[in-house]
Amino acid sequence: MFDPTDLYRLDGEVPDLRDPLLLYHFDGFVDAGGAGRLAVEHLLSELDHRTVATFDHDRLLDYRSRRPIMTFDVDKWVSCDAPSLAVHLAQDVTGTQFLLMSGPEPDREWELFTSAVGKLVERFGVSKLVTMHGIPMAVPHTRPLGVTSHGTRPELIDGASSAFGRVKVPGSAAALIEFRLGEEGRDAVGYAVHVPHYLAQAEYPQAAVTALETVTRGTGLVFPMDALREAAERTNNEIEEQIRASSELSTAIVGLEQQYDAFAGGSERENLIAESTPMPTGDELAAQFERFLAERDDQDL
Repeated sequence: MFDPTDLYRLDGEVPDLRDPLLLYHFDGFVDAGGAGRLAVEHLLSELDHRTVATFDHDRLLDYRSRRPIMTFDVDKWVSCDAPSLAVHLAQDVTGTQFLLMSGPEPDREWELFTSAVGKLVERFGVSKLVTMHGIPMAVPHTRPLGVTSHGTRPELIDGASSAFGRVKVPGSAAALIEFRLGEEGRDAVGYAVHVPHYLAQAEYPQAAVTALETVTRGTGLVFPMDALREAAERTNNEIEEQIRASSELSTAIVGLEQQYDAFAGGSERENLIAESTPMPTGDELAAQFERFLAERDDQDL
């Protein structure tokens, strides 16, 4: 029997915490618009934090599927950008301390990794675990982004309705943590932001804004949001510029708006799949937006 505590090491002394929340997101699973990744990057750049635990990435990661970047200088190797899967101690703008776990999703030993997270939860006295990511949906960017909430107890999500019934989907380490620790009686919730399918492969800061605002409503943690909201506004302006320049995109967005409004208004539609309005596919829309944003990046150089 392997000891899950062998998968991590504690970094320094950790102060006594009062039932901290553990917010977590792993890179590698579905994260439309970069919702979870952008949210975590924003928190780590804006909040005071320090590392309190580090996982053994040599055991958990497959380097050949995600090769680290190494730098070669003239005649020698000078650096290796090693991956980091770690837990950080941070505090929000009110001074409330919480834990933030981030890094690449483990490629192996998921059950042992989940047990290791459980040991850290016990060690730090975590009161609730929260995760967030983005999922692609047939929705327009001109409407408020929806969120699907899920948790280990109905009370944790305040009876929020879901757009899904019973479905089978590929698993993730984040979902397994919620499932396994929920079996142990721990509180865990997750928020999946509904990202327009044509923006799923791009960085869409508005999705991260929605994710963090949802975390705030569900936990009471307060985050600095100005920089992230400014990035979202810039991206939205670029998207609108692209739409104004393309009658095809304009027609497609109007069609999405109509089907979204019909669905939100309680029509008999069962889903958000377009029916009557001929529209480009999500991939076609995404390709047009990616070409536009790439051209914008080239102009800014």
